[in-house]
Amino acid sequence: PALRRLSHHLLSHYEKGTRPVRDWRTTTNVAIDLMVYAILSVDEKNQVLTTYIWYRQHWTDEFLQWDPAHFDNLTQISLPMESIWVPDILINEFVDVGKSPHVPYIYVGYNGEVQNLKPIQVMTACSLDIYNFPFDVQNCSLTFTSWLHHVRDINLSLWRQPELVKFDQSVFLNQGEWELLYVLSHFQEFSVKSSDSYAEMKFYVVIRRRPLFYAVSLLLPSIFLMVMDIVGFYLPPNSGERVSFKITLLLGYSVFLIIVSDTLPATAIGTPLIGIYFVVCMALLVISLTETILIVHLVHKQDLQPQVPAWVKRLLLERATVLLCIRDRTKFSQSRMQSSDISRQVENNESTAKLSPCGCENPRECETAGVTSPMPAFSVPVEGFSLMLSVLREITSIHQLLERREEFRDVAREWLQVGYVLDILLFRAYLVAVLAYGITLGTLWSVWRDA
Repeated sequence: PALRRLSHHLLSHYEKGTRPVRDWRTTTNVAIDLMVYAILSVDEKNQVLTTYIWYRQHWTDEFLQWDPAHFDNLTQISLPMESIWVPDILINEFVDVGKSPHVPYIYVGYNGEVQNLKPIQVMTACSLDIYNFPFDVQNCSLTFTSWLHHVRDINLSLWRQPELVKFDQSVFLNQGEWELLYVLSHFQEFSVKSSDSYAEMKFYVVIRRRPLFYAVSLLLPSIFLMVMDIVGFYLPPNSGERVSFKITLLLGYSVFLIIVSDTLPATAIGTPLIGIYFVVCMALLVISLTETILIVHLVHKQDLQPQVPAWVKRLLLERATVLLCIRDRTKFSQSRMQSSDISRQVENNESTAKLSPCGCENPRECETAGVTSPMPAFSVPVEGFSLMLSVLREITSIHQLLERREEFRDVAREWLQVGYVLDILLFRAYLVAVLAYGITLGTLWSVWRDA
């Protein structure tokens, strides 16, 4: 048969240990090609990329040529790879031997062109930048070079045009976490310590992570918790429920961070921006809780609470209400005027209650002053007069107690007004900070996503 005769003809006197050229000055040109089949895994911690590629290379073997007319017009034959010479082309970024299927044959043409086609599972080292996670784009290189031969012995070239290699996704499985953007190719020569030059062909595999899963499982729950924290400011400042509500949110966010800690990529060279985002959100929740505790302490009613300083009234109850556009700021001045009117009325009643029926505080003073009170039509017993004086003293003490209570209420009311205005001021500052922070992160992630 023609196949057996041709195989015996080619391999009977073949020397596979020597570069297949008749003149040693002739350079063996190896053309290579690469197609990405799948992105298997990206290990951010160990900086390792695992891909499955279809690798192709061809070269000319001057000792594997024949005339098709002598072998039943055979123009191509498959031979065992172990029987002929193959170039020692390796990938420089190899870190581990992958589970690649073994292909034992290669194709040989009648003109000596040898084609070596094989799939390879490649585990390569790659400098992964996770700062933009989950909107990150990774650029990993696969460098093919001859480990021993210089460029004058083995030279490398690209099998297809660079444009065809760049956007070729005909065999790529794009249903995983990563999508293939393009594959760039670049040829260069390099030398080690001014020795002979080596040829190398670099393929840059550019991949992008699909962020939908991480946006749903990481970003949305955090955004919902921050929105609930903002809504919590609408609880009354003198209500103790706000503190418990903020503490519950803080505990819930802590549990959320513990759950998602295993999802975030971990490297020793940096922290992704989303990790900083979570830390800042936690800090904002702590600041919100601190502000709530301050306001509750400020408006808490105490019997020995001091008067509101005049500069605080002028700064918060007058100027701040205008700057914050508080519509009911007129109630503050009305309540202060009413409290002052009530205190003056209580003072007048107290001074009136202290006077005796004769117009003096003490009846003896009336006698010494020579003032004679008009005698009633009937005689008042001494015991009834003393009883009336004791009733007047009790009424006076009751008035004093009511006056002190009213003063305490006025002070508490003023502190409540101060706390209300201060709460609005801090809430708006907190809201501006949260919105600015969210807009900045959204802009950065949008730019990275569309870049």
